[in-house]
Amino acid sequence: MKISNWELREKPSLAPKLVTKKGLNTSIQSSFGVPDDPDYVFGIAPNGDNSAMAVSLSTNVIKLYAPSTGQFLGDCLGHSTTISEIAYPDASAPYFLCSSSADGTVRAWDTRVRKQVAMLMAPPSQELWSFSLGGGSGNVVAAGANAQILCWDWRTKQQLACLEDCHTEAVTQVAFHPTKKEKLVSASVDGLMCIFDTKGDINDDEGMEFVMSVGTSVSRIGFYGRNQEKLWCLTHIESLSIWNFEEAMIEADFCDTRAKASCNWTLPPVDYLIHCHYAAAVDSLWLVAGTQEGTVGYFPLTYSDGRGSVSVGMIGTSSAVLEGGHMGVVRSVWSPHDGHPSMHGGLEGLFCWTGGEDGRLCSWTENPSNLDISSAWVSSGLVRRRPSRCKQRHMPYRYKSEKEKSSD
Repeated sequence: MKISNWELREKPSLAPKLVTKKGLNTSIQSSFGVPDDPDYVFGIAPNGDNSAMAVSLSTNVIKLYAPSTGQFLGDCLGHSTTISEIAYPDASAPYFLCSSSADGTVRAWDTRVRKQVAMLMAPPSQELWSFSLGGGSGNVVAAGANAQILCWDWRTKQQLACLEDCHTEAVTQVAFHPTKKEKLVSASVDGLMCIFDTKGDINDDEGMEFVMSVGTSVSRIGFYGRNQEKLWCLTHIESLSIWNFEEAMIEADFCDTRAKASCNWTLPPVDYLIHCHYAAAVDSLWLVAGTQEGTVGYFPLTYSDGRGSVSVGMIGTSSAVLEGGHMGVVRSVWSPHDGHPSMHGGLEGLFCWTGGEDGRLCSWTENPSNLDISSAWVSSGLVRRRPSRCKQRHMPYRYKSEKEKSSD
């Protein structure tokens, strides 16, 4: 096992600066709680061809919608408590949806009939906070639990491993690398990110390759870059850092992230970080952050060569602002152009969907005719455009530390 050094390796490319004005397209009240206490929208996940998106709610229900129209397609019911993650893990199987939950299960759904078709169950008292499908064979399911990483064989539903020496607190996210399927990254409340090789026997001693110390509780991570060689890392204290996955080294630390973002627009101060958006066409990364009033901004990220030291990351002027759709904290943002080279018909002009604590789903469009409904400013570099045709044609979940548990 190697402990990483804190060192910079290369520069990212600069984000584009062209800004154009866009607007709100659709607002859907996805939940039916009382008006002053609506159900939360936790997560939004697309299927492989963008013909459907799954939405998890604080009522432990998964709702299905058509992204192009907002049409409601049905419910998936089964979880008994908080749904921690939803994903369509196989881009070639658009009806295969999976979800994990604090009820200790990973469930698979056939969204054509909206029925549960399989379930993996953790040992008693274990809550699951994340899951990922991968491994060298593509059939390993990893799940983050209360200080453990559990692994199953999806074909046999048999547990393969329980990694319990890597983390001391809740494992908030696990993610297999998009192309190096055998590589698994875990992140935890204990402030560590670990990289495992899952080829052969999966265990703490031989499988763990690197440990990276973030220094504070990690909330969310994501791969990006030309070869998915980078990791962005968000924390529960609303900070951001960039890491080199292949070398397990930090490249940039965006100190005082919220304050820096707040200085780069004229709206109320940024209160929380939501996600990071990567545009492969321009090899650029944006921080997606929001306010308590429900306004969301996309802020371009850059950092310079630190020459052997950690670079101080720079946050640029907001190149997208989504304002007027939400009335509360926004929990999730998804663009149908993210990570899907094949586009489903009818999505031209759709920039993104957002979901929040006000129970609303909002779609944001490139169509400037909708500006009387709301206002949004969107960089053209954030949207992958189709070639023209010829005229013939904060935290959504609460993790208790071991110290907190012992005092209960």
